[in-house]
Amino acid sequence: MNPATMTAAHKTLPFGTKVKVTNARSGKSVVVRINDRGPFIRGRVLDLSKAAAQNIGMVRSGHAKVCYEIIR
Repeated sequence: MNPATMTAAHKTLPFGTKVKVTNARSGKSVVVRINDRGPFIRGRVLDLSKAAAQNIGMVRSGHAKVCYEIIR
């Protein structure tokens, strides 16, 4: 995964799917494209690129509660 692009990993969503991810705490959102598989840590649903994580303010913590919706 390229850390400078707005991408994410998900276990089952098809590659190329666009997803709006919102940080539940800050309310900040970003649109990412699924381009990888993962995360493989129990309880986690998405693995965001560094650029996407920076946009919603979760780089420092490393993880955050998020809401996400598929964009059609």
